[in-house]
Amino acid sequence: MARAREKGGPWVALAAAVFYPLTWLLARRRMEGLEHVPAQGPALLVCNHVSYLDPVYTAVFVHRARRVPRFLAKASLWKVPFFGRVLSGSRQIPVSRGSADAGASLEAARASFDDDGVVVIYPEGTITRDETGWPMAARSGAARLALQGEGVPVVPVVHWGTKSVYDHYRRRFRPSPRKTITVKAGEPIPMDDLRARVRDAEPGRERSAEVSALREATDRMMTAVRELLGEVRGEPVPAPVRGSRGSEQ
Repeated sequence: MARAREKGGPWVALAAAVFYPLTWLLARRRMEGLEHVPAQGPALLVCNHVSYLDPVYTAVFVHRARRVPRFLAKASLWKVPFFGRVLSGSRQIPVSRGSADAGASLEAARASFDDDGVVVIYPEGTITRDETGWPMAARSGAARLALQGEGVPVVPVVHWGTKSVYDHYRRRFRPSPRKTITVKAGEPIPMDDLRARVRDAEPGRERSAEVSALREATDRMMTAVRELLGEVRGEPVPAPVRGSRGSEQ
């Protein structure tokens, strides 16, 4: 039986009408692991980030799984004429880094879980500066969401090939010759034991339990992302970059 499509409204339909042909024009699409995106209910998708084209392909990937993505994205994008209306109308989540409102984005994401939303986050917070395209150390926002989303599946998703089309740091846009862009989801990452560690911490040890759980949750997510990326690239996975780059998304 085919999945029922989640209703996204007119703004999501408009975005789909633009993104589907755009992703086809820019490159050949290879999308794998759609079955790992839950057919219903909340989910947190944690993704690597190699190009500013990634969100366009992530959006199409999630939409092909018949779900509606809700991205955590820079608040400045809401100031772009018309684009800001699309973001608001499709219920995306603004992130105001370095301000008193920075934590509000995580609260909004948690509220999306209550509304059975599929939240998409790039744990690194920006496109990787690694010359070979492997993920950098992650910020702690994704881990916080993973631990506070009780019962919410945490699904790793990777992109590869988007940087070959658009490399932001080198200011290169090369859709020709035609390339292949792969988006692939993996199996959900176990988080229940870490959620229990925080929930069941002894009085006076709550903070230390939270810190250790956040660190391990970050390591699990980024290990899963790196290993999945290694599968897509067909290459050995280099030693991971440990630690967190701060509390923001």
